[in-house]
Amino acid sequence: MSDAVSPAPSERGWGKLLLALAAFLFLPHVPPFTALLPVEETLLLLLPALAACCLVGWWAGGRLLLAIVCVALTIRVLALDAAPGSFYNLVRGWSLLVAGGFGLVCLFGVQRPFFPRALTALSLALVLVVAMGMKGPLTPGRTGQAMQVEFERRNAAAMTMFSTVATEHPEIMQRMPESGQMLTEAGQRLRETSATGMELFPSLLFLESLIALALAWTTYHRIARTRLGAPLGPLKDFRFNDQLVWGLIAGLAIVFLPAFDFIEGAGRNLLVFFGALYAIRGFGVLSWFLAPGVLAATLMVGFAMLWWPVLSVVAISGFVLLTLAAFGLGLGDTWADWRRRARPTT
Repeated sequence: MSDAVSPAPSERGWGKLLLALAAFLFLPHVPPFTALLPVEETLLLLLPALAACCLVGWWAGGRLLLAIVCVALTIRVLALDAAPGSFYNLVRGWSLLVAGGFGLVCLFGVQRPFFPRALTALSLALVLVVAMGMKGPLTPGRTGQAMQVEFERRNAAAMTMFSTVATEHPEIMQRMPESGQMLTEAGQRLRETSATGMELFPSLLFLESLIALALAWTTYHRIARTRLGAPLGPLKDFRFNDQLVWGLIAGLAIVFLPAFDFIEGAGRNLLVFFGALYAIRGFGVLSWFLAPGVLAATLMVGFAMLWWPVLSVVAISGFVLLTLAAFGLGLGDTWADWRRRARPTT
């Protein structure tokens, strides 16, 4: 057994982690997220990653029982019946590739922080998927067909739910005569969202997988004493290697230069993935300069407004503007390094 990682007290504080886990596990089941996000059953991403962390922790001198329990839960969830060739099988395969790669990276890169480990694991998984697509049965055509069938199934389930609510509550139809038209428009919007989700499937899958790894890493360090590395810091300290800006630049070049029209889809996915990373970095900058808890409270209020028919438009517009501002701050942080400046005292 390797003793490179010494035992340490488990990390404390479950409140924020439980909220993050609940959002990660339940939001993908709520329209319109069902029509956009690649993986609806995000437990398939989370449990294998947690099992990989527990196995590496056991190898480093941690508890064997914890590893056995997590591996058994993972096997139980992944062994659930699914139609042959279904999208569910693709998700299971991807989750195992990511978890396996992350476990190997943790074994051989004990001195590296979490974020480079996660990016390395995702890159390894992507290389294997591309190789299997070129030489194996996992062709792009079959993958695209499975994705289309899955999104159609989700949209049909969402429309059935909407219709059931309207049928069981006729007072809604009486108060809102245009509700029939609203159902038709909702179906159209779900189809449009699914088209966007299919186009941006790789980048959104990368982001979902990255979140799953982060949650698994944090959960492991709450339930185990053997550390795999430094625990995740607060959002206000989030930053990454500035050389990743070249991923964003590559995406911009591919999208806007006519010579790269044949890989425009890849460029858009690069923009979404690296743009999301810089937006998160920008939220970290905002959290650094704002009073503690202000940013979290603002986001919670905005999220609550999404569920009100009238206020939802205001909330969506606010989220878009805030995300664009955060992206600008995060990208500017590459050169300005805002957090090296003195924090306001008023």
